[in-house]
Amino acid sequence: MAASPFGDAAHKSVPEMRERRAVASEYEAVTDNITVRVTPQYIEKDSTPEDSRYFWAYTVEISNGGSETVRLRSRHWRIIDGNGRTEEVRGPGVVGQTPVLRPGESFRYTSGCPLSTPSGIMVGTYQMTREDGTLFNVEIPAFSLDSPHTRKSLN
Repeated sequence: MAASPFGDAAHKSVPEMRERRAVASEYEAVTDNITVRVTPQYIEKDSTPEDSRYFWAYTVEISNGGSETVRLRSRHWRIIDGNGRTEEVRGPGVVGQTPVLRPGESFRYTSGCPLSTPSGIMVGTYQMTREDGTLFNVEIPAFSLDSPHTRKSLN
């Protein structure tokens, strides 16, 4: 068996969150046979609306439906609050990891996002690399962050 250009990490199992919570919405995007599925959830216990602090957890599942092994190298998020203010976040990997996904494998992680408004939107990209070293971007679908404190309106 040939050595992987991704090193030993390519042969380690990836931790997955097994617990499922009640879900309001799930968002999905597919780029180059990589599926990114996001499930946001408002976290009441970590939010203090009277102090304009609202907190969401979001679970991301990245699945490799292609025929090549890939590694997630970096992330780029745009976080837009209910007032239209945008914050950009860039960095290596996700939750301290740069997971390797062989064909058919998935990686799941949960992270969080605080806002000063009761609603917002997140969208972004992951930069991935193939075994031959080529880089490509994978779309993270735009997903809505809506707290129970969001005033609903019909357009």
